[in-house]
Amino acid sequence: MNSRATSEPEAYQTERGRGGPSAPGEPPAPVDVVASAGIGHGRRPRVALVGGGTVGGAVVSLLAGRPEFELIGVLVRDAARRRAFPRADELVTADVGVLADADVVVEVAGGTGQAADLALRHLARGLPLVTANKAALAERWHEFVPHAREGRVHFEAAVMAGTPCVGVLAGCLRGSRPLALHAVLNGTCNVILAAMEEGGTYDSALEEAQRLGYAEADPTLDVGGLDAAHKLTVLGRLAFDPDLGWQEVRSKTRGISGVTPEVVERELARGRHVRLVASVAPEAGRWLATVRPVSLPHVHPLLTTGATNALLFSGDPSGPVAVRGPGAGGGATASGVVADLLAVLEGVKGPLPLRAAATVPTTFPDEDIEEL
Repeated sequence: MNSRATSEPEAYQTERGRGGPSAPGEPPAPVDVVASAGIGHGRRPRVALVGGGTVGGAVVSLLAGRPEFELIGVLVRDAARRRAFPRADELVTADVGVLADADVVVEVAGGTGQAADLALRHLARGLPLVTANKAALAERWHEFVPHAREGRVHFEAAVMAGTPCVGVLAGCLRGSRPLALHAVLNGTCNVILAAMEEGGTYDSALEEAQRLGYAEADPTLDVGGLDAAHKLTVLGRLAFDPDLGWQEVRSKTRGISGVTPEVVERELARGRHVRLVASVAPEAGRWLATVRPVSLPHVHPLLTTGATNALLFSGDPSGPVAVRGPGAGGGATASGVVADLLAVLEGVKGPLPLRAAATVPTTFPDEDIEEL
């Protein structure tokens, strides 16, 4: 295992150098771009991971084929636990001092506690962060905002894993006036509801989802709708209202545990399907964010199964824009993480927060989404 001489380092206050210019007539090397942004010191940027689970291991595997980066450590709670990813014996450590030597920190441990604290401490050094932590972004956004405004927070993988949605909402779709957003953001609920369509009860469908590895031993975050609510809060702030509050979204969140086989059977008889959908739409002159089970027609861009997620954005003049793809899993999430690392390498800023809330329309498109 990787061991270090210090624990809580003073090196968080170290200065950073800048790389020199390229030779005349030669294209700038990627590392020079990074150095000009204040990281790298004219060398390959050093990357440290917080989190060595399924996603962290997949990130390590992908970075093994990326010579642009130098992976210097993987910070975990239990360094004695065996890990299957490359160079695990060399990289894994329980010493937070590994982060002091990093130009870029990748945080994939999740949660609103220590991992978020370490991510914010790294940002306070003026250095970029890549994170897949939707809970921290949703619940502690006010602490990330100053850094996000400087473009130092990259979080494509926090929502829909490697399927692009964060960059889409914060990029080209800002050219349209938003009208509504609806999304299927939790694969566990998809698996359970699809199993109920095959005749299972909620309890039996949940047990099967746990056996297959889709649901955790404690599935509350997924089946209670909180995972989707975290993700919706992140998306809502990018496209609708920068001040969208987590507690407000949570108060409008209802999971799938109350969905009965009778409701599923009734909707199937109508040619429709029950799915957990997260939405931002106008109501009474304001943007309302909700997560709840709804009924979708048999042919609908949001109707997915398994870990597939989907997002439907309606704007003026863009019209409806749909994005679908894998929304969970180590490989898919790691793909989004590495994409963000490459953006950092190229000097691309992370998604910039909205300056002000979008104007609330008086009407919005009928997406054929029926409340249950």
